Amino acid sequence: MIRPLLMCFVFCVVSGSSKPTKKDRVHHDEPLSPLEHNDQESFDFDHEAFLGHDEAGAFTELSPEESKRDSGDFIVEKIDADENDLVTEELKAWIAHVQRKHIYDTVETHWKDFDKNGDGRVSWDEYRDFTYSHFLGTAEFFFKPIDDIMKFSLMDERRFKVADRNGDQLADKDELTAFLHPEEFGHMKDIVVQETIEDMDKNKDGFLSLDEYIGDVYSPELGEEEPEWVDQERSQFAEHRDQNKDGKLDQKEVLDWIFPDVDHVALEAQHLIHEADVDQVSPAVPRPLNFLTIKKKN
Repeated sequence: MIRPLLMCFVFCVVSGSSKPTKKDRVHHDEPLSPLEHNDQESFDFDHEAFLGHDEAGAFTELSPEESKRDSGDFIVEKIDADENDLVTEELKAWIAHVQRKHIYDTVETHWKDFDKNGDGRVSWDEYRDFTYSHFLGTAEFFFKPIDDIMKFSLMDERRFKVADRNGDQLADKDELTAFLHPEEFGHMKDIVVQETIEDMDKNKDGFLSLDEYIGDVYSPELGEEEPEWVDQERSQFAEHRDQNKDGKLDQKEVLDWIFPDVDHVALEAQHLIHEADVDQVSPAVPRPLNFLTIKKKN
């Protein structure tokens, strides 16, 4: 999750006196489940990836016969939109929905904090007034970073405008979610890349040099021996990050670095299809899904 920029700044200043540790700029997908994925022992991970935590908990209380019946009803109602009993693409869309559900739930919980006038939309002024007035006093009292606060406010406003897809200068719940969690939305990735470069690009040339890349993940302390992983990061930069071998990272290379091309949703969907389609005769999933009816493998 990407926090609003001011909160990131306050956190960094407060923790700035601690020993530097390796940063992770890579944006990882929200986990499909906090459980271990071990189908040799149980399908609990698959249950949560497919149903979400709350629904999965309900299914564990059912008998195999009840869960088989209810899983069929569940698929018809929520996943098999065209009712053709084949849910290959729909399964991927559903898992993505489940993956993001807690994000939407969080926005829903705090919606009234932002939507002060109750019109069902959040303006930039409403968001700014709530968020920045909440932190300004604390930040100003301890660190007096007025210029930094203004900078972060302008950056947040720029991101807000990118999230505002219809350009009405108001954010509905989907748009506010994209603003607060841009790493989860394809149309927001460019602004995340831009923010990353601006944060790391010390000479302001629009690129990331090796020194800027290493300087972001490691700040040596006097007399400290350089950790082995720092040299490994140099190799990563030269061999993998810098694709055109010009000694610096451009926007495309930064995009490929911080957003790895691994579709965990598609992989889990393929896995569930394999588990459900026991006869292996179709690339699509017949209902009901067998893995929902199995509590534990023998």
